[in-house]
Amino acid sequence: MADLSTLTPGTWTIDTAHSTVGFTVRHLMISKVRGRFTAFTGAIEIAADPLQSTVSADIDLDSITTGDAGRDGHLKTADFFEIEKYPTMTFRSTGLTAKGGDYVLTGDLSLHGVTKSVDFDLEFEGVGGDPWGGTRAGFSGSTEISRDDFGVSFNAALETGGVMIGDKVKVELEIEAVKAA
Repeated sequence: MADLSTLTPGTWTIDTAHSTVGFTVRHLMISKVRGRFTAFTGAIEIAADPLQSTVSADIDLDSITTGDAGRDGHLKTADFFEIEKYPTMTFRSTGLTAKGGDYVLTGDLSLHGVTKSVDFDLEFEGVGGDPWGGTRAGFSGSTEISRDDFGVSFNAALETGGVMIGDKVKVELEIEAVKAA
């Protein structure tokens, strides 16, 4: 576990080529489907007191990929994300607290016209130089949200009991950020 005090204050831009915004959701009550978003932007503003730092991110919902083009297309419709009306998911942090050797990043997640406060369990992986003379930092984060809380409630009952799609979605982040020059 790395100490946030090793980060120099300033703007750190999320390197989307080396970062992942992913999710997992239960399917047919017996398995899980994984997916990710391939187009997103974000910045981390490191404050002199690292616990006063902020994070902002914008995710293009049209960039969803689950490994199945038909499913991806359905997820973009009014049954789920309704991307013609709500093309972007956003996150704006509202607080950062230490929790044991790690952290909790709290913020407002906006999806499908609904904004809810969420807590990400956050690990700071460390900071170091890159081969191009820059400085990079790594973070891992996860949270669990309810689809229903955001009005993404499409489902179907199964003949054997239960539902086709779980309500709980685990969100997993692997973030590499680059210090602005």
